[in-house]
Amino acid sequence: MRDNGVVDVGPEPLTFDEVIRVARHGAAVRLTDDAIAAISAARQLVDELAESPVPAYGISTGFGALATRHIDPALRAQLQRSLVRSHAAGNGPEVETEVVRALMLLRLHTLATGHTGIRPTTAKTLAALISAGITPVVHEYGSLGCSGDLAPLAHVALTLMGEGVVRDESGNITAAEEALKQAGIEPVELAAKEGLALINGTDGMLGMLILAIDDLTMLVRTADVSAAMSVEGLLGTDRVFAPELQALRPQPGQALSAANMTKILDQSGIMASHRDPTACTRVQDAYSLRCAPQVAGAARDTIAHAANVATWELASAVDNPAVLSDGRVESNGNFHGAPVAYVLDFLAIVAADLASMSERRTDRFLDVARNHGLPAFLADDPGVDSGHMIAQYTQAAIVSELKRLAAPASVDSIPSSAMQEDHVSMGWSAARKLRKSVDGLTRVLAVEVLTAARALDLRAPLEPAPATGAVVRALRETVPGPGPDRFLAPEIEYAVRLVADGGVVAAAESVTGRLA
Repeated sequence: MRDNGVVDVGPEPLTFDEVIRVARHGAAVRLTDDAIAAISAARQLVDELAESPVPAYGISTGFGALATRHIDPALRAQLQRSLVRSHAAGNGPEVETEVVRALMLLRLHTLATGHTGIRPTTAKTLAALISAGITPVVHEYGSLGCSGDLAPLAHVALTLMGEGVVRDESGNITAAEEALKQAGIEPVELAAKEGLALINGTDGMLGMLILAIDDLTMLVRTADVSAAMSVEGLLGTDRVFAPELQALRPQPGQALSAANMTKILDQSGIMASHRDPTACTRVQDAYSLRCAPQVAGAARDTIAHAANVATWELASAVDNPAVLSDGRVESNGNFHGAPVAYVLDFLAIVAADLASMSERRTDRFLDVARNHGLPAFLADDPGVDSGHMIAQYTQAAIVSELKRLAAPASVDSIPSSAMQEDHVSMGWSAARKLRKSVDGLTRVLAVEVLTAARALDLRAPLEPAPATGAVVRALRETVPGPGPDRFLAPEIEYAVRLVADGGVVAAAESVTGRLA
C-alpha cells in the first residue's frame, strides 16, 4: 500500500481527494483537536443520559424492533458487545480493501462531527487502525442500505473489540487480536451508545460512490478518446462536433465532450483525406459516431449530479440517535440510503450506455459493408485469420451483462426487523453492482481502443491525428500492429490496464493538453 501522507479528520467535510488518498493510496489519518473537542462534548451528554432513569434509544434500550426494552446499567457493556457480534453477520466474497478503507474513514468522519456520542478513545482507535493499514474482512452480503450499512460496519467495530478477521498492512489474513497486538493498538471495551454509533451509517455505499465517480470521471474522457479514434478510423466527419452546433443544445457535458473530440482529431491526415465533398459521398455518419458527444455528455452531467449528492453526504453526520448541539439526543431517519442509492443506480445506467455505444463503433470496424475499405474483421488474411471478430464477441457479452446490471437496486425494498425497518434503500447492493459496471465499461472501451488502433494502422500511409497517434504508440509499446492472428487475450488485457490506469487519456493529453 502506497504512502500518501496524512489526512486530517475533523468536523468539517472531507474532500473526494482525501477519501481517494486514504482508500486507494494508503494515506494515514489524524483526528484534529476540533474533532476531539466535539467528540468529548457529545460524549458528556451521552454519559448523562446513560445515568438517567428515562429510557434513551440505543443508550439504555435495545435496538430496532427490540427498542422497547430498558436495559439495566450492569448489562449495557454486554449490550454493545452483543450488538456488534450479532450484526457482524456478513457473508459471501470478501469486499475490496479500498472499499473497506473508505468505509472506515467515512465512519471516522461522522464520529469526528461530535453528533454520535462516542468516546474519544474509541475514535482514536479507529484512526489508528486506518493508519496501521489494518483492514477488517467485510463481506459482500449483509447490508440492506437502511439503518446504514449495518453488517459491513459491524465487522469493522468487531475489529475494534479485538475480534474477527483482518488483513494486515501486507495484505495477509490474520486474527484481529494478533494484528492489533502487532500494531501496538489496544482493543476497545465499548461503552453505552458506542456500538450503535459505529454501525449506523451509509459509509460503505458512499465510499463506493466516491470511488466510482473517480473512475468514471476518467472513463468518460477515455470514451471521448476511443470515439474520436473510431470516427477517424471509419472515415467519419468531425464537422458535427463544431461548437456552433453544440450550442444549439446547451447541455454542458455535451459541449465538453464535443470539444474534447475536436481537440483529439485536430490535424488528422486521415480526416483531411476525405474533407473534399467530391471524395466523400456520405451525408451523415451513424449515430454511434455522430451522437458520441450527446451520450458521453449526458454521462458527464449524470456523474456531476452524483458528485453533488456525494458532496452533500460528505457534509453529513449519519447516525441514530443523533446528538444535537443544544444537548438533545434525538431519533431520526438520516441513515436511510435513498439519496446515495438512486445515483449509484443512475451511474450503472451511464456505464451500460457508454459501453453499448462503444461496442457498436467497434462492430462497424469489422463489417466490410460499413468499414469503408478495411479488411473483414481487420484480419490479415480474412478467412484464414479472424482478426478482431471474437474481441467484439467479448465486448458484446460484457455489454449484455452491463444492461442487466443497469436494472435499479433502489426500487427493490425488502422489509426486515419484524417490520420495524419496512422500507430499505438497497444502496449497498446498488454500489456493489456499480463496481462491476465500472469494470465492464473499462474492458469494453479497451477493446474499442485496441480495434480502432489497428484500423488506424491499416489506413497507412495516411497519418492519424497527433493525439490519436500518441494513443496508438502507447499501445504499441506492448501490443504489435496488424498481422496474422495472435493470442489475443493478453493484448486485450494490456489495453484494459492502459485504460484503467489512465494511460489512454494521458497519451492523448500529451498532445492536446488537459481534456475536460
